[in-house]
Amino acid sequence: MVEVQLAAVRVDLQSKMPVVLLQERNGAKRTLPIFIGPPEATAIAFALQGVVTERPLTHDLIRDMLTAFGARLERVVVTELRGSTYYAEIHADLGGRQYTVSSRPSDAIAIAVRLGTPLFVADELLDAEGVILQADEDEDDAETPEDLVDQFREFIQGIRPEDFS
Repeated sequence: MVEVQLAAVRVDLQSKMPVVLLQERNGAKRTLPIFIGPPEATAIAFALQGVVTERPLTHDLIRDMLTAFGARLERVVVTELRGSTYYAEIHADLGGRQYTVSSRPSDAIAIAVRLGTPLFVADELLDAEGVILQADEDEDDAETPEDLVDQFREFIQGIRPEDFS
């Protein structure tokens, strides 16, 4: 397993779909891009910015339940790519007993961001799918959470029902 960080949540200009960029913390700084749905992208952006909603979102509810039950999330691992679908696992400890739960990467990341849980990618997956991204010369390296939320607001305002057919 390779430890990664959530480098960014962006909107792909060609597909107009949100993508999370998981970048390895050490080494060559390879990045694994994973396309995700708009609701999950919004949930991740809200967590990064610390937005508190009037009622808890699904990922907030999961965080609150885990906390109430005394569970500790140990790590999230993006495990494989089958076809064009990524798979992940959430590893948790509850009362000294280890649990592994299958998850979509976007949901696992949204929960992990809320709890400060470390993110990992399977070695073979990062070897096969990881890319080295070139930094844009016009772009600051540090993207603020406010920038991410603004990008998603623009994206969501442009969505039409036909985009999902």
